[in-house]
Amino acid sequence: MTISEKSAYLKGLMDGLKLNTESDEGKMIAAIVDLLGDLTRKVTDIEETTIAISDELDEIEEDLDAIEDYIMDEEDDFDDYDEDEDDWDEDEDYDEGFEFGDEDSTIYEVVCACGEVINFDEDVLEEGSMICPNCGETLEFSLEDEDEE
Repeated sequence: MTISEKSAYLKGLMDGLKLNTESDEGKMIAAIVDLLGDLTRKVTDIEETTIAISDELDEIEEDLDAIEDYIMDEEDDFDDYDEDEDDWDEDEDYDEGFEFGDEDSTIYEVVCACGEVINFDEDVLEEGSMICPNCGETLEFSLEDEDEE
C-alpha cells in the first residue's frame, strides 16, 4: 500500500466512524488526518520531482560519457600516429631541428653510420659531438652551413 493509499484509508476510517468533529477529540483526529493528507501530497510531489531530476541526471551522465568517449578517441588517434620510417629521405639535412611543442627546446635528429636514429638537443649541438649509444662511434656536429665553407 502506498502512502497515498494509507492516507486515504485513514480518512475513510475517520468518516466511517462518524466521529464528532465538534468534540475536542474529534477535532484533533480530523486535524491529524488532514495533516497526513497534506504530508502525503508533499511527499508525492517530492518523489515525482526526485524521479524527474534522476532522469535528467541520467541523461547528463550519458552526454558526459559520449563526450569522454569522443575526447578519448581523439587522444587515441593522436597516440596511434607513427611516422613511417620508409618515408625517411636520406638526402634530407638532418641538422635542421623540428619542434616538439616546447618553444624553448629544439630537438635534432641524426642517423649514425650504424643506422641508429639519435635525437639530441641544442646543448649537445653546441658541444659539437656525441657518442652513438648503439655502436660507440663519435659523431661530430658543426654549427656552420656547408655553403659557407
